Amino acid sequence: MLTAVFADIHANREAFSASLADARRRGAERMVFLGDLVGYGADPDWVCDQVMEACESGALALRGNHDSAIGEAEPDMNADAMRAIVWTRTRLDAGQAAFLAGLPLEIAERDTLFVHANAWAPEGWGYIRSPGDAERSLRSTAHRLTLCGHTHVPALYHMAPLRPPGRHEPTANAIIPLATTRRWLAVLGAVGQPRDGNPAACYGLLRDAPAELTYVRVPYNVDSAARKILAAGLPEGLAARLAKGR
Repeated sequence: MLTAVFADIHANREAFSASLADARRRGAERMVFLGDLVGYGADPDWVCDQVMEACESGALALRGNHDSAIGEAEPDMNADAMRAIVWTRTRLDAGQAAFLAGLPLEIAERDTLFVHANAWAPEGWGYIRSPGDAERSLRSTAHRLTLCGHTHVPALYHMAPLRPPGRHEPTANAIIPLATTRRWLAVLGAVGQPRDGNPAACYGLLRDAPAELTYVRVPYNVDSAARKILAAGLPEGLAARLAKGR
């Protein structure tokens, strides 16, 4: 089975639309959403509706820290992120807000763990930015493969028995075999707000047999997404960073 895995959509309709179309063109048979459907971008209601519809057809979805913030009185966020959350609350109806609040923090499936941030404390939103962070997460679960988002930077970590973890820098659109003799942690980058210097949306394609992962980059209409952020009265920096991929 070929599964499309999307992280950190962040209410970016243009990036999400392009990624969905690309995944379908490549033959994805199901979808998993790793959280942060909302925040930063100008189309939270549309993104929620798309994910809700996908879940009715068998997709899996998780809750990220921005999704959680919709229902929290005092989220721990910087000023720009908080302004976007306050605005987003005005755009979501009761059903959409309830959907976000009801999403799980992690989903385990056979030898794979899906989580937004990490396996050691999913509700704490700690980042995986180094091999040491990856090892901490891998040692907190028995699953062979962990897929997550949150950092907005694609990375792939691997750990063999009795060996320290290593980091692999994934090449866009290259198929990576996931050897069964190792354990793996894949940080899938971001659909709606990449921060690795490449503005193209990023998502993952996971194949079951043989076990393979592809980091897919998809160009999209960045200018349109940025203009809508400005038109909504959201912070200018949230629009400007889209073109920089930072």
